Amino acid sequence: MSRVEAMEQYNAALKLGKKYYSACVAKGQSPYPAVLEEILADKQTVGVEKIGLVDIPMDRIVGTWTDGRKMAFAGNFMPLLEADSEFGGKWISLCDAHLGAEGITDPIACLEYMGKFYVQEGHKRVSVLKSYDSPSIPGLVTRMIPAQTDEKDVQIYYEFIRFYKLSKTYLPTFSQLGCYARLQAALGLAPEQEWTEDDRREFNSDYRRFSIVFNQLNTEKLPLTAGDCLLAYVQVHSFAEMRKMTEDTLRESLASMWPDMRILAKGGPISVSAEPQENEKGPSLLSRILGTPKVNVAFIYDFDPHKSAWASAHEQGQKYLEEKMGASVPISAHLCGEHPDETMEEAVQQGANVLFATSPILIDACRRIAAKYKNILVYNCSLSMPYAGVRSYYCRVYESKFVTGAIAGAMAANNRIGYVANYPIMGVTAAINAFALGARLTNPRAKIILKWSCLPGNPVQELMDEDVSVISNRDEDGAKPFLAWALGTYQVQGGGTLLPLASPRWNWGKYYQKTVQTILNAGIDAMRDSQRAINDWWGLSTGVVKVDMDERLPAGIKQLANILKNGIISDEIDPFLCPILDQTGKVISDGEKKFTAEEIMRMDWLCEPIEGSIPAFDDLMPVSQKLVRLLGIYRDSIPPKMEEAPQ
Repeated sequence: MSRVEAMEQYNAALKLGKKYYSACVAKGQSPYPAVLEEILADKQTVGVEKIGLVDIPMDRIVGTWTDGRKMAFAGNFMPLLEADSEFGGKWISLCDAHLGAEGITDPIACLEYMGKFYVQEGHKRVSVLKSYDSPSIPGLVTRMIPAQTDEKDVQIYYEFIRFYKLSKTYLPTFSQLGCYARLQAALGLAPEQEWTEDDRREFNSDYRRFSIVFNQLNTEKLPLTAGDCLLAYVQVHSFAEMRKMTEDTLRESLASMWPDMRILAKGGPISVSAEPQENEKGPSLLSRILGTPKVNVAFIYDFDPHKSAWASAHEQGQKYLEEKMGASVPISAHLCGEHPDETMEEAVQQGANVLFATSPILIDACRRIAAKYKNILVYNCSLSMPYAGVRSYYCRVYESKFVTGAIAGAMAANNRIGYVANYPIMGVTAAINAFALGARLTNPRAKIILKWSCLPGNPVQELMDEDVSVISNRDEDGAKPFLAWALGTYQVQGGGTLLPLASPRWNWGKYYQKTVQTILNAGIDAMRDSQRAINDWWGLSTGVVKVDMDERLPAGIKQLANILKNGIISDEIDPFLCPILDQTGKVISDGEKKFTAEEIMRMDWLCEPIEGSIPAFDDLMPVSQKLVRLLGIYRDSIPPKMEEAPQ
């Protein structure tokens, strides 16, 4: 009976082979398996490595070593010769053996090049098992090592070679650099830790299971690998969580994150909203017909506002919203501590349909709650987060820093100005550069001495010891005075007396009021965008950030500062639309270049008047590293953090 079944299997495989052949010919493509000899004809290799017996993923077998046997197979390794040929008879006999008690046990022989496999011996074994959709086949593998170049795919492959020495698995593939190291960390393994047999078996099972769901959902043929998608997925749901899911639950969970996968595939810039949307000015037609939508706002804090200056500033914004709109909009506050998911779930169950999560640290919990509930709006106070369903918001502080820099330059008696930056995260480098350009506008001899509060030491005291005449310290963020040192920009006078000059001041209440009013006018559904990652990045023109100037500031300097401020508000002045050199003397702008929002957010260079540098990740104090992992200007290259292994 098995011989009959083998014959039927051959005919079915032959049909698939001919279909593949015809489709390729119609497209002007080769219908046969790739030939490694031909591929290597114009490639440089630097050696071979005997890998030994490998469980080869079947979908990675793409060709043959020489062209001697390729005419018998289509490119999908299905047969092209009729069943009554000698080839057909051997294929059917091999298939008959596969259906028997012993099956096909002999390993094939393969050459591997750039992660793909080319058969030397065992072509028909590959064909038979592919016809049954077998996920893998045992094979003796020899690796052909390409010459190392600057090409991205070669660099990724060399990362894979290092990864393979630890894992001994070929399963995950990635399209971006650094992913193999991040996978190692996501699995709770140290950077150089070798996998155990249990590690390998468990991961291979996870990966194959995830790949099935990924391929089912990827009907759009996004240019992502299953590995790319898996690594993005486990940022939100750990491997331990995923293993507890049924296939249906996993499919539903991944489907809810699919908009993020589309954004990952595009690799383009995040959509930036520079000011409140137009429909803030009045209700939409649909709203006028159906009535004002019900809006219930919940603020989510990860730190107690009585103990955190950052949280306190947002609490002031919450109170402003309550004062302006509390009579018409229910508003609640929730302190989540170590359990943000539970806190957000509780807020939703209590009726909240607009969540303002006031810290970047809460982004993963925001993504999970947004994926779970399609009828709520989730906002996260952060910058440049590439996730659909969660809208991020922040202030264009660099605009006000340009103004305070101009004030500092005019007031710096010895031309030495200190600047204390907090973290090397998105937007901060732009603020430093804008401050320096503002200082140079009023004082061409000004030098900016840069220090960082995220490094060990006392940056303000260090600057005073270095005889600076003006210091730009932490901004007046609207919070209670938690700090002992003066805030904002101030002049250092004799005996260490500090004279306040000016400071950017954040008013989160303006953002919350304008945003809630827009939601009331447009409705929840109109505001939720599941296809794009949107970042509200508002500046001086919106009132979310402003410049406070001390009344003792000289009148002429105050007048100049107001001219600059009003020029930015009216869009007649751009702090970066001027000739700019970086610290090495390289021309960044000839004065004609207008930087995009993405370029400003991600500035990773410092301009010429600045003395100091951007600190390396390993030099940061541990308490600062978590935030820098999320928002750091070099976050894509930060060595991955090893996750705790599941108990």
